[in-house]
Amino acid sequence: MRAMILAAGLGTRLWPLTADRAKAAVPFLNKPIIAHLLEYLRRYGITDVIINLHHQGDSIRRIVGDGSRWGVRVFYSEEPEILGTGGALDKVRHLLQDETFLVINGKIITDIDLHAVCEAHRQRAALATLVLMRNTRRERFSVVEVDGDGCIVRFGGMPPPLTEEAPTDHAPLLFTGIQVVEPEIFEFIPRGTFSHTTVDVYPRAIACGRRIAAYIAEGQWYELSTLERYLNASLAFLRREGRSFIAGAGTIIEEGAKVTESVLWARVRIPRGARVHHCIIGDDVTLPHGSDLTRVAVVRAAICPSPHMGTVVGENLIVPF
Repeated sequence: MRAMILAAGLGTRLWPLTADRAKAAVPFLNKPIIAHLLEYLRRYGITDVIINLHHQGDSIRRIVGDGSRWGVRVFYSEEPEILGTGGALDKVRHLLQDETFLVINGKIITDIDLHAVCEAHRQRAALATLVLMRNTRRERFSVVEVDGDGCIVRFGGMPPPLTEEAPTDHAPLLFTGIQVVEPEIFEFIPRGTFSHTTVDVYPRAIACGRRIAAYIAEGQWYELSTLERYLNASLAFLRREGRSFIAGAGTIIEEGAKVTESVLWARVRIPRGARVHHCIIGDDVTLPHGSDLTRVAVVRAAICPSPHMGTVVGENLIVPF
């Protein structure tokens, strides 16, 4: 089985971390997200992987190369103009039209059992099987509606906010960005144009009476498309290890500095007396003496020559979230 990692997104909500790299090249626990995904796929015996590229695509190429480091073979699909999730598949249909394939978003960390997903897909004889999870916290993910036979009937709007009265066993379902697909899906993907699978492709297939199955998964799943989600996911892993923060290679925290619930990338310097709480600090940032930061992302201002938000302080750009 081949897999396609969708990594062409602009990373707008993760900015400024994506100012000089693609979302999938952002480090998670000191390892790029794309590396986590390749390791995940390889654990399930997937050795042929397609990665589509658009925004800062070279940042992924530099990390992944030909994929041999992970025991996989990588094919790249360059998108000079972003094509959407459906258009991305259309561009590489010649690589996917011979057998069942898997598609996964390039912005997630998960341990969902792909063997179980693929087995369920075979048993249901579906055109596609989408992996769903219960959105118990009512986060802002589109609601997926499923009928009594376990088939998807509609992709809806955002869920209502969580209240004390909301029963967790009736939580709305969200799409994890993991899907097992048959090549016949290309009958429903428009040729040579922008399209999204959940907007333009699957609804069309459903309207034609084709089975789009739901697999409701258990396990860990983190979507890292915003600064808040990125930090919260990082802290969830760190707390299991009894840690409050993580620091990349070459980072120096001087005596008397205090860092809590934060992610520091490589070669960061936190000076004596500085306070950093619930922050993300990018590569090569040196904080000024006396810094007292909470709920901000900090990167070198040089990588954001025309910032659309945030405040430039010395050599740093500080963006609240």
